[in-house]
Formats: sequence, C-alpha cells, structure tokens
Amino acid sequence: MINGIEIFSGAGGLATGLGLSGVIHNAFVEWNANACNTLRQNYNNDIVFEGDIRKFDFSRYSGVDIIAGGPPCQPFSLGGKAKGNEDSRDMFPSAIRSIRELMPKVFFFENVKGLLRDGFREYLQYIVLQLKYPTIANTFNDWRLHSQQINKLSKHMPLDEAYDVSVNLINAADYGVPQKRERVVIIGIRRDLDKSWELPRPTHSSDALLWDKYVTEDYWSRHNISPCNEVYATFPEKKKLLINTYGIFTPELKPWVTIRDALTNMPKEGDDTFYPNEHIIRDGAREYSGHTGSPIDEPSKTVKAGDHGVPGGENMIKFDNGKCRYFTIFEAKRIQTFPDEYQISGSWTEAMRQLGNAVPVRLANIISESLIKSVFYSDSKVCPVAHSEYVQY
Repeated sequence: MINGIEIFSGAGGLATGLGLSGVIHNAFVEWNANACNTLRQNYNNDIVFEGDIRKFDFSRYSGVDIIAGGPPCQPFSLGGKAKGNEDSRDMFPSAIRSIRELMPKVFFFENVKGLLRDGFREYLQYIVLQLKYPTIANTFNDWRLHSQQINKLSKHMPLDEAYDVSVNLINAADYGVPQKRERVVIIGIRRDLDKSWELPRPTHSSDALLWDKYVTEDYWSRHNISPCNEVYATFPEKKKLLINTYGIFTPELKPWVTIRDALTNMPKEGDDTFYPNEHIIRDGAREYSGHTGSPIDEPSKTVKAGDHGVPGGENMIKFDNGKCRYFTIFEAKRIQTFPDEYQISGSWTEAMRQLGNAVPVRLANIISESLIKSVFYSDSKVCPVAHSEYVQY
C-alpha cells in the first residue's frame, strides 16, 4: 500500500491521477472552499482539510510515502505580476516544510512554465536546493544566505535526508491530453532508496495529427465528417510537406488528441455520469485580438482559471464554421481528462477556475504510475499498478 497526501489539492486532478496509479489518499490540504467542496463530493469528507497550509500539522502523517501538489502558480505565471518569491502567494516554503517534516520516499510537484523564466532562475535553483536538502533549516532572513549555507553543509548530509530532484518541462498534449498545456514537473526521490526515474517518453505528436488529417485523412473518416472548404484547400500543400519529411513512413507516435476527439460519446440526460448543471451552454463568447477560441480540430489551448474565475479566449471552443462559445463545465472536465463521473462543485465561474488550475488527470496518472513503478516496484516481477484507460478516445 502506497500512502500519500496532496497539498494545494485544488479540484483534485493530481490526486485523481495518483489514485488511478494506486496511491491511497490520507489527506487533502486546500484553502479554497469551492475546491474543498469538490473534494468532499468525490472523496471521504474526513480527509479534506480546508484552511491555510501554513497552519497545517504534518506530524500526524509520519511515514507517508508520497507528497504531491501544485503550489499556487500566480507568483510565476506569465499572465501575472511575476513577483516570484516576493509574492505573498508563494507557497513553495510550505511545500518544502511538508518534505522536511515528513521525509516521504518521493514527491511530485507541478507548476507553470513561467517558473523557468530567467528572472526566476536563481530562486528556482534555491527551491531545488532546499528540496534536495530539506532538513537544513534557514537560520537567516535572506534566502541567498540560506542557499550558501545549504551548499556548504550538503556534502555531509546522510542519504535519508537528501533527495535526487529533477525539473522537467512537458506539454500535456504529448501524452494524450486534448490540450496544449506546458507545465513544469518537479520530482524528488529520497537518496537512501537508491532508485532512479526517467520522465516517460511522449506518446503523441502534432505531426502524427497532421498526417492523420492531411495524408491518410483518417481523422475525418473517424468522425464521419468532411473538412470545411477553407481547410480542404490546404490539403495538397500540407500533404506534400509531410511526405517530404517522412516519406512513406507514418510518424511513430499517436496523433495529438483534439477537442472533437475528446467530446465524442457525450453522456445523455438520464445517464449516471450526466450532471445537468455541468453541461449548460452559455452564449456571449466573443473573439478579438489576443482572445481567440480553441479550434475544435486541434487540442485545446491551455485551459486557464482567468481573472476572478472568468475564463478567457482559451476557454472557448471554435467550430469549423467560425462560430465560438464557452466550454461547459463538463467539456472542460473532458479537456482536463477527469472521469465523467467526477463532480465539480460551485458556479460555472468557480468550477472553471478549479478546472483551469487543475493538473490534467491523464498526465498525473502517467507520470505517477511511472514514478511508482520505478521506486516501489522496480525489483518486483509483479507490479500491481495498471495504467487506467478510462478516457473515451
């Protein structure tokens, strides 16, 4: 049995992926009331802790195997004020405290691509340094002095108080998520375990989708549709470019998953997984410069929380006739690869905020499954972890 706790749990995308990989949830720590209600709807009420993580007592969970979470991304987001460690919402210190106090076998953190910006390079190095040697307490008010202290003392740290840490930039679309979502994944493995892990190789590609559309044309046949005239007019040129690149050989990976792929086999009223409040069509979506919808025959743009929960153009679906509208909650769930039966609590704006902040379930499942196999079952011929194929496409 692999026990885990999730911090900054949000709507539970990371937690759901971990659960599908065999992790038993011991606690969810989240401050947002609507997100906590979502967690309570889908998990045991007793393990949902609503409140400030800075006041949370981790000592109750001694011996936990894995800690996972998505520290608030606003301090590092490309669309935010980018104050980084000077932003009061920077919760990496709390994430590091959870590691220091529990020393789990592994940890799995997710954040925005903006964390890799040059302006945050030094601070990111400091974050990683603390994650590698979490027990070296900060006795200074200046993080740069603490960084120097860690570098000095790290040579003498025992293996069970140190971690091997990797920082990875990934695109969710490359792993079968119907969304072009670039994120930073930070993985740590305690050194005394003497285990190694590699990021799973991508399974899907943009070129494979293009080949599916413009060379074999299987994409259109699969959906029993014809491309609009504007798209069809581009076929000869795109087909020529692809064949010049690949010759007679099909791209090795699977095609990127599109919005149309994701929204096939929608449940109907009366089905167990149909929640009427999650599939209300809302008008009023408008496109303008810098605010354009996601074409239905491409993976979605990054689903975002938006200001005050109001989604932007990235949260609009654009049909092949040029019309667009907002995603419903249910459609956004599919884009984020939540199981259909998973319920999202709150109004449309609140639900979209939760979904915009979530880790795609499929991505969390793939990464956590590979991590668990490498760390917990690498020496066993029989591994109880089986990748979930709950998605419909």
